[in-house]
Amino acid sequence: MTVREQQPPLRVVRAFSLDDGSALVHLHNLSGGVLGGDRLLLEIDLAPEATVQVTSTGATRVYRCRPDGAGALQEVDIRLGRNALLEYLPDALIPFSGSRYYQQTRIELADGAGLFWWEMLAPGRQARGELFAYDALESGVQLHAGSLPIALERIYLEPARRPLCSPARLGPYTHVGSLYICRVGFDEQQWLEWENSLAELAARLSRPGVALWAVSSLAAHGLIIRAVSQSAQHIRTGFVEFWRAGKRLLYGREAVLPRKIW
Repeated sequence: MTVREQQPPLRVVRAFSLDDGSALVHLHNLSGGVLGGDRLLLEIDLAPEATVQVTSTGATRVYRCRPDGAGALQEVDIRLGRNALLEYLPDALIPFSGSRYYQQTRIELADGAGLFWWEMLAPGRQARGELFAYDALESGVQLHAGSLPIALERIYLEPARRPLCSPARLGPYTHVGSLYICRVGFDEQQWLEWENSLAELAARLSRPGVALWAVSSLAAHGLIIRAVSQSAQHIRTGFVEFWRAGKRLLYGREAVLPRKIW
């Protein structure tokens, strides 16, 4: 691993070798969380043929902002070279009461490049009775295969103005998860077949009132898996199941769990 530049609070120590030959990198936040006014930039650049797994050391905690202060901003820029593979597997994002958090993620995939990337949003510190007590949360995604945009999305949540417990939004569910599975080069028919295969797994994992899962093809070169649940554990377990199934379908080999406690 080559580190061009790193400044607190984000830091990586080294890359660890995994049994399948890939490199595992732990991303640390030395401050213990994201503070109001933070401006964080994470850049990941994979050379051709590189295989890398990136994970966090724990949940990302977004702390309360001053009422008249700025929110926190994180930008993530990822570039994958030809036939590279990135497994980006962070822990949950937990926005505390009174927090404001804005995230923009940009990912570029070259020919043959593969991606497994999940995100999970928690409702807050449930042990303290905080459910959707944050002020605002925005997340934008731009995912490109070469010059082709294959996923563009933006969510903006203001729970006080638009309650997330509304039946038109989350209803009885508290946690939200998304998993992108991509590899550039397969045709549309192949992705439709994989969508049907993973839809069977989604049906098995879904338990109305507890957790719901769904699978859909992207515009090209990938799938997206969505989940809503009443607990983080259901989504974590489901992510691993879909990741394992997707790794077998796209690469014909087993997924290797990050070297940390789950």
